[in-house]
Amino acid sequence: MTALPDLAPRAGELDAIETASRDEIAALQTRRMAWSLRHAYDNVPHYRSAFAAAGVHPDDFRELVDLAKFPFTTKQDLRANYPFGLFAVPREQVARIHASSGTTGKPTVVGYTRADIDTWAEVMARSIRASGGRAGMMVHVAYGYGLFTGGLGAHYGAERLGCTVVPMSGGQTEKQVQLIADFRPDIIMVTPSYMLALLDGFIAAGLDPRATGLKVGIFGAEPWTDAMRAEIERDFAMHAVDIYGLSEVMGPGVANECVETKDGLHIWEDHFYPEIIDPATGAVLPDGARGELVFTSLTKQAMPVIRYRTRDLTRLLPGTARSMRRMEKVTGRSDDMMIVRGVNVFPTQIEEQILRFDQLSGHYQVVLTREARLDRMEVRVEARPDAFGPAADSQGAELGQRIKTLVGVTATVSVVAPGGIERSLGKARRVVDRRE
Repeated sequence: MTALPDLAPRAGELDAIETASRDEIAALQTRRMAWSLRHAYDNVPHYRSAFAAAGVHPDDFRELVDLAKFPFTTKQDLRANYPFGLFAVPREQVARIHASSGTTGKPTVVGYTRADIDTWAEVMARSIRASGGRAGMMVHVAYGYGLFTGGLGAHYGAERLGCTVVPMSGGQTEKQVQLIADFRPDIIMVTPSYMLALLDGFIAAGLDPRATGLKVGIFGAEPWTDAMRAEIERDFAMHAVDIYGLSEVMGPGVANECVETKDGLHIWEDHFYPEIIDPATGAVLPDGARGELVFTSLTKQAMPVIRYRTRDLTRLLPGTARSMRRMEKVTGRSDDMMIVRGVNVFPTQIEEQILRFDQLSGHYQVVLTREARLDRMEVRVEARPDAFGPAADSQGAELGQRIKTLVGVTATVSVVAPGGIERSLGKARRVVDRRE
């Protein structure tokens, strides 16, 4: 394999906490955890009720193992408190609101104080630096801007590090290729599947992707494999590193791979406390065991989260390039959520829209494929027994428009004859993922 740029950090470039001892990290986490539990209890009625129902109080927390006494927070809790019920500060003190796709048509809403945005910029800058970024480098941001946390999270972090930011956002592949070729950025931040689409764009334009000047790509918002990493690194002659985050906890920048090792994502444990639990029983598992990832925020003001169940399956490992623990690449989920071009999609969102149409039945299946490097989603839905024909086809077209508008992804809708969707004696097979 072609030698990649040397981007390993040099003496003095890391934050002191990145090389602190485990005892020092644990002591900081204990102090911050006590504050976060008290902050949530004092200011969020949901947490006050949930703690009482579990028979615990913030005063019961004395050391990190005590966190297991406290109840989990789930996405259902966020939906039940839509839109601002989980805010721990007056709405007037919320400097920004982001939102991600929800399962019932309503988005999952998160809020940030100015201090929260400052923290977010700090951990994103740390993530970019861990990836090999340095002040003065140019960063091409191709994550979407807006309510999605990716674009602005990357933007603020790159500016905090002292980089030059190109706020391209998503789409316009030909223009993306042109600007990368002309501006010669050092770093690109984008979903891995779209990076492969850009690769095809370079080839179609007759341009050599290895001559772009890119040194590193920071890829997140969807699962990707080491095989995809190898392809990107080979064809662009640049490093490809993984970033992890979710809007409920902060956004991107919760964890990041270090370019010198690429052996899992170091969690920024001074701000986010991780646990691994058995997804069936909720029992805390030891480091090294595979289970569901749970996060508690340690410094968030506007919307603290206590033991938030991410539904992502992974395991915790000792630190290598940094003192903080690593998480393996996410290997799956404990629920039925799909990630399509970086957008979280639940089958129930699709079902809710289908059931609005009187010519369509409740028998459906979502088929995911990957064509020309990009995810494709087809929704196959049966017409009602007395409705197969032009009327059902017309409602299928309207269904596609509603999915695009309300769920946030483009879907091809195929209306099939009654009986055309396979039946199951047990749980219906709603999702067929053929992307691998």
